[in-house]
Amino acid sequence: MKITYRGDYALKAVLDLALHYDKGLSTIHEIAKRIDAPVKFLEQVLLDLKKGGFIESRRGKIGGFLLSRPPAKITVGEVVRFIDGPIEPIACVKHGYSACGDVYKCSFQKIWQNVYKATSDIIDHITFEELAAQASFGQQALAYSI
Repeated sequence: MKITYRGDYALKAVLDLALHYDKGLSTIHEIAKRIDAPVKFLEQVLLDLKKGGFIESRRGKIGGFLLSRPPAKITVGEVVRFIDGPIEPIACVKHGYSACGDVYKCSFQKIWQNVYKATSDIIDHITFEELAAQASFGQQALAYSI
């Protein structure tokens, strides 16, 4: 699995909107500043996320972006797969793959299946609600003083 810059910014944007979920709309400039992303590139990423049903947008002077579902209903795996495609490390891991004549002799296939399963088990069970809670806790820990 390889996360592209587009995927990285998509994950950061969804996390940012999860962190601000109860605060209403966020403008593209606010999101870009908070996640340190170029506005022009972020526009494309947010458009993709909108097409994928992860975010909604409102036009106008008081417009902006917000999650289309609660952060607890969006997993990291969903966003990664939508933006960057399949997470299988090699094609033969896919169920029903038959393009390779050595698929039944291949010593590596089981390894790649285990890599795929381990990756899926992690990213498909982490929600943006959990990530937002971790990020909020981290910010509070950094702000602690005596």
